[in-house]
Amino acid sequence: MKSDIQIAQEAKMLPIVEVAKKIGLTEDDLELYGKYKAKVSLDVWERVKDKPCGKLILVTAINPTPAGEGKTTTTVGLGQALNRVGKTAIIALREPSLGPSFGVKGGAAGGGYSQVVPMEDINLHFTGDIHAVSTAHNLLAALIDNHLHQGNELNIDPRQIIWRRVVDLNDRALRNVIIGLGGKANGVPRETGFDISVASEIMACLCLAKDLMDLKERFKRMIVAYTYDGKPVTADDLKAAGSLALLMKDAIKPNLVQTLENTPAFIHGGPFANIAHGTNSLMATQMGLRLADYMVTEAGFGADLGAEKFFNIVCRYGNMKPDAVVIVATIRALKNHGGVPKDKLGEVNMEALEKGVANLEKQLENVQKFGLPVVVALNEFPTDTQEEVDLVVKKCNALGAEVAVSQVWAKGGAGGEDLARKVIAAAEKPSSFKFLYELDMPIKAKIEKIATEIYGAKGVIYAPKAEKDIAKIEELGYGNLPICMAKTQFSLSDNPNLKGRPTGFEITIREAKVSAGAGFIVAYAGEIMTMPGLPKVPAAEKIDILPSGEIVGLF
Repeated sequence: MKSDIQIAQEAKMLPIVEVAKKIGLTEDDLELYGKYKAKVSLDVWERVKDKPCGKLILVTAINPTPAGEGKTTTTVGLGQALNRVGKTAIIALREPSLGPSFGVKGGAAGGGYSQVVPMEDINLHFTGDIHAVSTAHNLLAALIDNHLHQGNELNIDPRQIIWRRVVDLNDRALRNVIIGLGGKANGVPRETGFDISVASEIMACLCLAKDLMDLKERFKRMIVAYTYDGKPVTADDLKAAGSLALLMKDAIKPNLVQTLENTPAFIHGGPFANIAHGTNSLMATQMGLRLADYMVTEAGFGADLGAEKFFNIVCRYGNMKPDAVVIVATIRALKNHGGVPKDKLGEVNMEALEKGVANLEKQLENVQKFGLPVVVALNEFPTDTQEEVDLVVKKCNALGAEVAVSQVWAKGGAGGEDLARKVIAAAEKPSSFKFLYELDMPIKAKIEKIATEIYGAKGVIYAPKAEKDIAKIEELGYGNLPICMAKTQFSLSDNPNLKGRPTGFEITIREAKVSAGAGFIVAYAGEIMTMPGLPKVPAAEKIDILPSGEIVGLF
């Protein structure tokens, strides 16, 4: 069996100019980064923005498990399959962070015969967007500390500076640091720390901005600190927004690459799916909607996190209405939700499958709350039995969802044609898309709506800090923003060990923060790691480049 990187390296890629022609773009519309990557000029958006939109398809999943579900692989395979059955399709994905690539997860470009290429470039520096995010973020951090050093005219309380620094690597030693040591000439000593670059609010702003000027306005609103008397200090107060926008002038342009079957693919932006909204840039999605019959995008983690945020945050800011949703699951993952350990997932266990499929049922219900038609993509594994497949089909059909057995990992687009046809049929159904909550509801009411209706919690507990944070956010006038829940991806609850469809639990909100630039309130349910660490044996130890230039071990 060939590895993903071997399959990707054997791909017959088209020059990116040829891929662009499939969606009506010319060489003049592209800024080339070599032969197989390009940025799309923002002039294209001005040309196409008034064109009618194609169909918007969101790919989401059950709560992720160690068994794997294959959401990105499904997104890529579905795009390829839609083109095979006669539709023009574009896919859109997030840009992979270097942290996971050299840490434990590996690359993030799909798998098998449903990958985006050039895979090595996409998983490494790509077109430099994440580096631009890092530099803009750290420029703002430097301006804050310089302001303190130069007299602190804004009366910033050094203990209440919330803007940390970032680096696009997993480095636990940087989580908490002291800066400004070494005497008066080296600044004001204070505690701070580093997050991974994709956790930056700069990234969240990039992925929700409509254009460069909108991005600059979002930068102005970002809160970086509070004064001694508790007033927010913004990037605009530090006169930083113009410089930040300048650093992002190229990063804001969507990146165009291709799949193994030469389907056009936008890979742009990569916000965290916990503390941010976990979806590629709004600009890439909006552009793709006007260049193709079908725009297939995905949301991070399970439908309880990624899809909920896509509907309530991304669709709000993008004024978009999805046409259909795909929920990805596997028999193996469902058995894991039913209590079967990873090393026993190949064995038939109908009782565990019956229990675990409840997670899929809940995620189906969650999507249907938004008034959208759903298709389940059941990723096939060699150990699946017909009895197991029949059970999942029966359960999904009872909730009004079609099921397609997907073979896109092994067969590429050809293995997803049944899925593609069912998605086309679903997207033709009347959609009654609606948001889960109104923005003018109190913050707590919005949190409780998500917790009870999407997670299935019986209620919400607020820690004293959360009570204080929420009161402060409403007092400052930010209460009418959407909620971005930060909780574990592994469970519908805030306890990662509660698999399947737990009941009778409560969600505990320990704190809340406002991301005023991105335009949402982050409610933290549990500890969310914003700077991952490396495992005992990092992926970096297995990655190498040979004298021939061939890259090995990346994925």
